[in-house]
Amino acid sequence: MTGPRGATLFMPSGPIHLHRHDLPEGLDLGPVVAVDTETMGLDPRRDRLCLVQLSSGDGVAHCVQILPESLGGRGADCPNLKALLADPARVKLFHFARFDVAILKAALGVTVAPVRCTKIASKLVRTYTDRHGLKDLCRDLLGIELSKQQQSSDWGAVELSPEQLAYAASDVLHLHALWERLEGLLRREGRLALAEACFAFLPTRGELDLLGYEDPDLFAHHA
Repeated sequence: MTGPRGATLFMPSGPIHLHRHDLPEGLDLGPVVAVDTETMGLDPRRDRLCLVQLSSGDGVAHCVQILPESLGGRGADCPNLKALLADPARVKLFHFARFDVAILKAALGVTVAPVRCTKIASKLVRTYTDRHGLKDLCRDLLGIELSKQQQSSDWGAVELSPEQLAYAASDVLHLHALWERLEGLLRREGRLALAEACFAFLPTRGELDLLGYEDPDLFAHHA
């Protein structure tokens, strides 16, 4: 995993392809692409984007490492990745899309759309619980236990460990199956149109966060 052309890590869940700087030319991830990010922190205005993970739902993960020039990288110069994220013909599937679309806008200058968010979908239909994290959804809806041991590791490292890449991949490998279950629940409860309206607003919500309208929230009532 040290070469500039990337490498492949084989895990029980399937292969994980690590790409330095950009997706390879000609890679087709289909009409619905699961996407996640790893960053240096949780403030999209401050913290560096380090990794973008993608999957077409086939059990294979593609991880694009974004290195700044100071670490021998190209920064936001990743035209293939940006084209995919902005492609209006491809749905981008996230868990907590609000953060990811904001950090991708801040780091790469791209407006990610159209999007779907499994966290929002869960909050709209799983009103019998307050547990809407990815780990909770995978356990409750798919019977899969995710490990979160690498959640707080150093994603800015030039060399990422196999454990980090396995953790990063797990965040996208199950999103297609989760969305299938959640979309069915949204239809059953008559809330799919409401969910679609929320998803359409997410790129704007991300831009508001980047402008500092996270706290206080633009939609909150203040005296």
